[in-house]
Amino acid sequence: MARDKPPSPWSGLGEVLSIGMTLVISTVIGLGAGYLADRWLGTIPWLTLVGLGFGIAAGFLNVIRLVRALERKLPDE
Repeated sequence: MARDKPPSPWSGLGEVLSIGMTLVISTVIGLGAGYLADRWLGTIPWLTLVGLGFGIAAGFLNVIRLVRALERKLPDE
């Protein structure tokens, strides 16, 4: 019977970094989309703020999903 290897510290670091990067990238994409829509429609700053809000919300939803997925991977103790 093969013994399971303990998880690498590097894999744990990668998972934690992916959580932070997900939040940042979602926020930047929402902000950028809102800014571009504002420039196109001339509604500065309203769509920038709406895009920022959607980006932050999407980032938190993705963080919650990632954390739940990581919790499922933990062994029951």
